[in-house]
Amino acid sequence: PIGGVAGDQQSALFGQACFREGMAKNTYGTGCFMLVHTGHKFQTSHNGLLTTSAAQVTQQTEYAFEGSVFVGGAVVQWLRDGLHAIQGSGEVQALAQSVPDSGGVMMVPAFTGLGAPYWKPDARGTITGLSRGTTVAHIARAALESIAYQSAALLQAMSRDAVAAGAAPVAELRVDGGACINDLLMQFQADLLGIPVVRPAVTETTALGAAYLAGLSSGVYASTAELSAMWRAERTFLPTLSADRAVGLMAQWEHAVRQTVAL
Repeated sequence: PIGGVAGDQQSALFGQACFREGMAKNTYGTGCFMLVHTGHKFQTSHNGLLTTSAAQVTQQTEYAFEGSVFVGGAVVQWLRDGLHAIQGSGEVQALAQSVPDSGGVMMVPAFTGLGAPYWKPDARGTITGLSRGTTVAHIARAALESIAYQSAALLQAMSRDAVAAGAAPVAELRVDGGACINDLLMQFQADLLGIPVVRPAVTETTALGAAYLAGLSSGVYASTAELSAMWRAERTFLPTLSADRAVGLMAQWEHAVRQTVAL
């Protein structure tokens, strides 16, 4: 029997046990895909997000807002294959950590345009803030940070929609996918967002969500409450930057995006 059918990101949301309104996950793969559960009522985003169905196990409809980052982990592949800055993707964290920050370098990896919440398909990538002191390590760090900046823009859009609807902003972000194993990236993500970023014990949550749906259908699991109780965090990254500093960094990012779009 076919016990469950779901799109990959809806399955990942389910695998992260995000069953309640306001719970959010971000999948860090070649691109990044963030979903926040919005409950049983269809809502329209006013901040550049898509409305999608969430995976459901009853006749009661469930919905989510979704935002897509076109180039996430693919920027690390570009460092490896395009610039030959690293031999393997696993080397990027050490290279990026060899400098204390990006040295003012900002990368907008719009290799295939910009996705949500900007929706600028004709944009192309830029690297700004270069100086005589810029090294490949600064560019690697800016590349990693660009993944977090794009994801932060998504969550901020989701929070604006939540506040407009009278709901609470997202209180924590659950993360999964191949790039979420990068501790530097996850810490910077928490710093930008100002909320905990939680990495689960099982990061292949798309497959896990499919297994959960099939398990519920076949009676292996009794309820979503049982699944929530099974979910385990492997590490929680807490913000270390001040709110003012995070706001300032996001302002620099948005300035870089405006420069990119203006080209």
